[in-house]
Amino acid sequence: MVKRAGKLNPGIEFSTGDIRALDVPDGAWAGVAAFYAIVNLPTGDLDLALREMHRVLQPGGCLLLSFHLGEEVAHVEDLWGCPVSLDFYFRRTSEITDGLRAAGFAVEEITEREPYAPEIEYQSRRAYILARKPGLELKGDSL
Repeated sequence: MVKRAGKLNPGIEFSTGDIRALDVPDGAWAGVAAFYAIVNLPTGDLDLALREMHRVLQPGGCLLLSFHLGEEVAHVEDLWGCPVSLDFYFRRTSEITDGLRAAGFAVEEITEREPYAPEIEYQSRRAYILARKPGLELKGDSL
């Protein structure tokens, strides 16, 4: 996937990493877009990942997080014709917002949606949460 992303976007650097232990300093990033990045994490690892994303964000930094809505775990043994052994964790919005707040985030916006057509994506409801690491509040005419 990283090779493919690099070929499609030659001006952008891509790398792999572990969302539970990111190899960047505290406060290094202004934002994190974690689209379906947490869907394979069991609860204990999910909590680690949320705390880690909080750690690497600058004060005032934003997190945009998406995930599948539900309470089940789906096991997959074939993905795009390749043998795999993956669990996909579906989550309740309240579980994620509670985890975000416990990690230190302020939840700013929540959007839930129905799935697009079956030929476009897996048929599950989706959630998108915008959260912010507190610490950078603009006051008055400071712009």
